[in-house]
Amino acid sequence: MTERAVLLLAHTGRKDAVRVAQLLAGQLGAAGIRIRVLVEEQRELQLADADPVTAGPDAADGCELVVVVGGDGTLLRGAEYARPSGTPMLGVNLGHVGFLAEAEREDLTEVVERVVGRRYEVEERMTLDVTVSRNGTVVARTWALNEASVEKASRERMLEVIAEIDGRPLSRWGCDGVVCATPTGSTAYAFSAGGPVVWPEVDALLMVPISAHALFARPLVAAPTSVFAVEVAPETPHGVLWCDGRRTVELPPGARVEVRRSDQPVRFARLIRAPFTDRLVAKFALPVRGWRGARAAQPDTPGQELRNDIEDA
Repeated sequence: MTERAVLLLAHTGRKDAVRVAQLLAGQLGAAGIRIRVLVEEQRELQLADADPVTAGPDAADGCELVVVVGGDGTLLRGAEYARPSGTPMLGVNLGHVGFLAEAEREDLTEVVERVVGRRYEVEERMTLDVTVSRNGTVVARTWALNEASVEKASRERMLEVIAEIDGRPLSRWGCDGVVCATPTGSTAYAFSAGGPVVWPEVDALLMVPISAHALFARPLVAAPTSVFAVEVAPETPHGVLWCDGRRTVELPPGARVEVRRSDQPVRFARLIRAPFTDRLVAKFALPVRGWRGARAAQPDTPGQELRNDIEDA
């Protein structure tokens, strides 16, 4: 029988994340699952029995899960290791909102039981392929799970951009930037910029201008087959491309950024089958008191549904 293994990542700058990672490693290790950690995190995590691996696109090869302890920023870092191998990612939230995470710290016992028993489902989330070119020459290629944002690089002046969809010019904006997002990213930067919340089951691409000085500057939702382009006007100051707030490319005047759906998704391990509406209510603490719907009792949080599901199993 092939030995089971998981790649464990944590926000090592937080003591609570280190402690939770140690608890997970101990319980999973006791169940016979090998723990793999990045070389640069092994000392902070103090997991002498873990298998160290060099950070890179093959870090999760051979693992059945990438388990991430931290907030959404740590989950986005975990996606860089999970995506190349197609390994599902499971997040334990220690952040404020933790929209990408599946469980909270109080659910650790249930998380371990589900992982050991392989009692989880896997869903795929769309990602973006992002290409930067200048004068027809490609100068950079990257990707994003949440969003690719073209932003001004200095506070003094607005960024002048021309937006294009499916090879046709749409509008010119003097703005702070433009966010091109996936449905997963609709609750992240695009949400803060005034974009719509899009259910993850919907295949779509979002374009959201940031503080645009224009009459037509509404958030746009296009087909998943569409291709977005944002061109930095030749006479404007240079800008910068950010992908998931982690990967960045400088954009000189005249640079062109193209964004399209990628063929390579990020896979998430899901322990519960809560509707996305429940996740919205729980993560944003939305007021629903007084609701009288078809079902008399609703779980307070996705984590509570996980605990109820465990008790009923």
